[in-house]
Amino acid sequence: MKLAILSRQPDSYSTMRLHLAALDRGHEVDVLDTLRFAIDLAGDEPDMQYRSDPIDDYDAVIPRIGASITYFGTAVVRQFEQMDVYTPNTSNGIANSRDKLRAIQIMSRHEIGMPATAFARTREDVLPAIERVGGAPVVIKLLEGTQGIGVILAPDTRVASAIIETLQSAKQNVLIQAFVSESKGRDVRALVVGDRVVGAMRRTAVGDEFRSNVHRGGTVEAVDLDAEYEETAVRSAQIMGLRVAGVDMLEGADGPLVMEVNSSPGFEGIESATGLDIAGAVIDYVDDQVAFPELDVRQRLTVSTGYGVAELLVREDGSFVGQTIGESGLLDRDISVLTLHRGAQVIPNPRTQRVLEANDRLLCFGRLEEMRDMIPERRRRRTRIRPLPEDPESGRPVDDEAEA
Repeated sequence: MKLAILSRQPDSYSTMRLHLAALDRGHEVDVLDTLRFAIDLAGDEPDMQYRSDPIDDYDAVIPRIGASITYFGTAVVRQFEQMDVYTPNTSNGIANSRDKLRAIQIMSRHEIGMPATAFARTREDVLPAIERVGGAPVVIKLLEGTQGIGVILAPDTRVASAIIETLQSAKQNVLIQAFVSESKGRDVRALVVGDRVVGAMRRTAVGDEFRSNVHRGGTVEAVDLDAEYEETAVRSAQIMGLRVAGVDMLEGADGPLVMEVNSSPGFEGIESATGLDIAGAVIDYVDDQVAFPELDVRQRLTVSTGYGVAELLVREDGSFVGQTIGESGLLDRDISVLTLHRGAQVIPNPRTQRVLEANDRLLCFGRLEEMRDMIPERRRRRTRIRPLPEDPESGRPVDDEAEA
């Protein structure tokens, strides 16, 4: 396998471990500075140059994209994807995980446990947002902070409001998150590779520090995760579009609460805590997957006029309940079932003998018009619109945000 590691820090522990692990397994490997690529969009096929020279043909790339170069770094990874070069972490996955708000929005649709979170942009909405997450104390987070930077514990509402106003005045967007007291100063990081957890550690803060990051002086110890924590970690990484990820979880009273999914996890802490060859597991996984480059399924499958991908619902009062996929007539209507979702269970490529149950969700490809009557109805929320204040003289509504 010919492999490229995209990294601006060739001497960092994680990059060196990946480099050595690839060499030990007989692979050809280059460490390339992500910022030295030039994306070529002028030719007939997607291409790039590196240091002004044509790049070699790589079987796979492993991106180690730092937060400061997310935009350009994901563009480089995206170009490799267009060139059908395998990457365990997609450009979309990296972008999704790097923005904390976007990551939480995505995971919130998939029954992933998370601390109660709110996002407010105006001063008037800050106090209601604090109350919605359960009141003070609350954790305030910058949307793109890393290594514990930009994470603040506010002990009461007055302090929280002052911190948020200060950050917002500096043009910083922040999340307001419930403080999980039973997990104060402690969290679990699970290192996910593919569809399994290859190592896990518990991080514990020192002294009064509530952030357990190793970069903040936290201590680490190996930990054996139970099935619930492992499943949560793997599902969170896959939902983000990542096949190599560090999933940080709090040990809540009712189970795991995901804080963050990191697309460029460090290996030093977890390898020292567990004694495991995490870098080697990553290289082995990439080697097994180079024949299967990541595809944007909707992009590839919806180019045929009239065809597309849709999620269909087996309604409780529908005729499909109790029938097999073969008996349902979907195949006769030119609809192929790609995946069956039953609660938290995912059944890929289900057989025609599979019996359908109420509330099953079927990810299908087929004629859009044939699938229209099975698409779940959009959930509609009844909202109460607050009336605009009236001008006391004219009696007409006044828009506070209208230009004078």
